[in-house]
Amino acid sequence: MSIILSPIRTGFPKGAVAPFGEGARGASSPPKPTITLLDGGMGQELIRRGGDQPSPLWATRVMIDHPGLVRAIHADYFAAGASLATTNTYAIHHDRFLKFGLDHRFADFFDAALTQAEEARDAHGKGLIAGSTGPLVASYRPDTLPPHAEAVAKYAEVAAILAPRCDLIVGETVASVAHARAVIAGVHQGAPGKTLWLSVTVDDRDGTQLRSGEPLAALEPLVAQVDAVLANCSAPEAMDQAMPVLAGFGRPFGAYANGFRQITSDFLKDNPTVDMLSNRPEMTPDRYADFAMGWIARGATLVGGCCETGPDHIAAIAHRLRAAGYPIA
Repeated sequence: MSIILSPIRTGFPKGAVAPFGEGARGASSPPKPTITLLDGGMGQELIRRGGDQPSPLWATRVMIDHPGLVRAIHADYFAAGASLATTNTYAIHHDRFLKFGLDHRFADFFDAALTQAEEARDAHGKGLIAGSTGPLVASYRPDTLPPHAEAVAKYAEVAAILAPRCDLIVGETVASVAHARAVIAGVHQGAPGKTLWLSVTVDDRDGTQLRSGEPLAALEPLVAQVDAVLANCSAPEAMDQAMPVLAGFGRPFGAYANGFRQITSDFLKDNPTVDMLSNRPEMTPDRYADFAMGWIARGATLVGGCCETGPDHIAAIAHRLRAAGYPIA
């Protein structure tokens, strides 16, 4: 039986969640746990719909260059069955904006992202808003993490901006133990008491390791400080390997994988753009839903999609959940 507590108004499951199993002999099966269905990728979806040439900050600039496009994508994810909208704030960091002379618009971009998520949620009539904060400097590059005190201060600033307008904050694509430590400390400093999800990125060939090469299990001393732990932006097969480790942390857990062939060496250079990556044509909505249902079978209660997944992938998961009798938050 799942243990579900409700720290925020819409009933997000918080607390230890045991893997779903069989009921007592001769008794009816216990109720299935409520699944929080995350949304899918934002950046690639923006490129498909916007038609502009991608640049390192294109997914952020789009909120000014193409007003309403982000809101429309949030709306499509809600219509597909998603429980939440993840704000388009992943890349809003001073270090990224300074490179392109946009730091004077820092607050404007946050306001635009939050407003478009709120408008989509309000039009839908329900749902959470998850405030996203991505890696400082670069994704998948634990070597670029600033010194701890500097990283904590930057994450605290972002958390303070997100917290008043979000139901929870999610630190995304966390690639190392040091990165996790900085995100957790920064969010607790900038938004004390706010629900925090920690989402790590694991090695595509060995999902029991972070991209830094450290064991995923090395996060155990830190997870008591977060409300849920997830894996994101890695291959679905790697998420399969990560599930037993995440389950052992005693927190609600889950995954949202990407649909990339691989994270290429060119993408790990400075100022990459997503056109350096290619998708997996076999990762259809139904195939992706197979993976998601496998994570749920291992006890995951938080599932969705990352880069190269879209509303159709989330709709396929929602369909499978309903058919299997899982309530969706």
